[in-house]
Amino acid sequence: NDIIRTIEAMDADVISIETARSGNELLKIFKEVGYKQEVGPGVYDIHSPRVPSVEEIVTQIKLLKEVLPSEQLWINPDCGLKTRKWEETKASLKNMVEAVEIVRAEA
Repeated sequence: NDIIRTIEAMDADVISIETARSGNELLKIFKEVGYKQEVGPGVYDIHSPRVPSVEEIVTQIKLLKEVLPSEQLWINPDCGLKTRKWEETKASLKNMVEAVEIVRAEA
């Protein structure tokens, strides 16, 4: 948890973190320490060529919202997409945007 204080001291508006393969464990630490800045947790694993379904991403976003408030969350993929083919990237991002729209409509 010491690293969280160092991240806070950087005074970044938003940080991006990989959480899709960790079961949101890292995100829970941000909640435990009362981290106030915004966080961009990854909602799908970019290391796999599999395109996540809209439903999977909706479920992941809802799990994230159980840990941190919506106002503190930025929804994005886990890390960069340079290892993915264009077709995979486009389909995955399309599903991610659709999932965000669904969750927002439910709020």
